Amino acid sequence: MWKAGWLEQISKSQKNFVFSQGTLRVLLVLLHDFPEFLCEYHYGFCDVIPPNCIQMRNLILSAFPRNMRLPDPFTPNLKVDMLPEITVSPKIPTNVASLIQPPELKKNLDSYLKNRTPVTFLSDMRTFLQVNNEPGMRYNMSVMNALVLYVGMQAIAQIHSKGLTPSMSTIAHSAHMDIFQNLGVDLDTEGRYLFLNAIANQLRYPNSHTHYFSCTLLHLFAEANTEAIQEQITRVLYIINLYMKK
Repeated sequence: MWKAGWLEQISKSQKNFVFSQGTLRVLLVLLHDFPEFLCEYHYGFCDVIPPNCIQMRNLILSAFPRNMRLPDPFTPNLKVDMLPEITVSPKIPTNVASLIQPPELKKNLDSYLKNRTPVTFLSDMRTFLQVNNEPGMRYNMSVMNALVLYVGMQAIAQIHSKGLTPSMSTIAHSAHMDIFQNLGVDLDTEGRYLFLNAIANQLRYPNSHTHYFSCTLLHLFAEANTEAIQEQITRVLYIINLYMKK
């Protein structure tokens, strides 16, 4: 009986491995022949890919339009904020706002972004995002991903409406950054990791989202009140960089 259960577990592991490798091969074909497809639907892919499937997620993030020539990161005096592409918003066909559930969360979120009310919203966010107390499954990852992207998109629109571009100074002292800083501090280790990964999911080819969220991570690192937060930010960025090189 024990042997049968052991063999069954091996069989499941083998099936998961074969499925994972098959999925990677399909994604590699799409990356090579249809990179625009991965660029446009990256949010949907990243939303369903488990956090531990790092290589699969980063393969999606490495896609960029074929008509774009990426800047050489080793170019002397390269200034990202001078690239013309960073003012262009990427296509996101998904209705991100509709994924922020329950409706009360979306209503309070919009109210806070507009007027910074209700004042209890920041302290209530965790209760909306946490679904149970089981380790590894405490948070609704889809709602977390939607909330992070939606807040970022609203922040970018507000900054652009003032004729500015995202920078360490223009993103600070705003309702949007209040939300991100509160999530970074108020969430536990598991929730913070999902939150930081939701931000990292937007670090792709040069565009307005990549620019804003890269500034956001730098700001969160600089303003972190504990080394634990800085360590998690470093870990997330290191993993992305490590697998991108591969």
